[in-house]
Amino acid sequence: MESWSRVAEAARGMSPIARGCAVAALCFGLAACGFQLRGKVDLPFETVFVEGQPYSKLTTQLKRGIEGASNTRLTETPDGAQAIVQLLGDAQERIILAVSGGGRVRELQLRYRVTFRVTDVKLREWLAKNDVVILRDMTYDDSQVLAKEGEANQLFREMQADAVQQILRRIQAIRAASEVDS
Repeated sequence: MESWSRVAEAARGMSPIARGCAVAALCFGLAACGFQLRGKVDLPFETVFVEGQPYSKLTTQLKRGIEGASNTRLTETPDGAQAIVQLLGDAQERIILAVSGGGRVRELQLRYRVTFRVTDVKLREWLAKNDVVILRDMTYDDSQVLAKEGEANQLFREMQADAVQQILRRIQAIRAASEVDS
């Protein structure tokens, strides 16, 4: 917070021309590193059915990702879909990475794994059983259990969102693979 106030204070002392040059330099820097806003995902199917636990956050998030990031429509039943995305499972794990001399946990690795596959109604596989595994390391302090639990839950939510994006990119890659084959 303090560093942002220093930046704001420095910007107030700049002339409008210098401020404009700083903004332009920032924009050029972002463009040079390849940064671009996430756009629409071009999925190779017109209709998709997502098969997973009905009230799962992952299933809901994947459906929202498909609806919001592509022109692909979701179907209520697998019969009317060109592709079926089967969410076979997801799991959260906590692995101890480091302990103190007194045997207290100091560092954890959070793992989030999603297993899925993409088939059609005739069970022809478009994408074989696939795992998305996301890892995050975090420090741990047992004197701040509630805060660290909240941090871990937030990281798991972010990992789940990242997993949904990776699933969408892998489904998108089916088109590139099918175009190469033909």
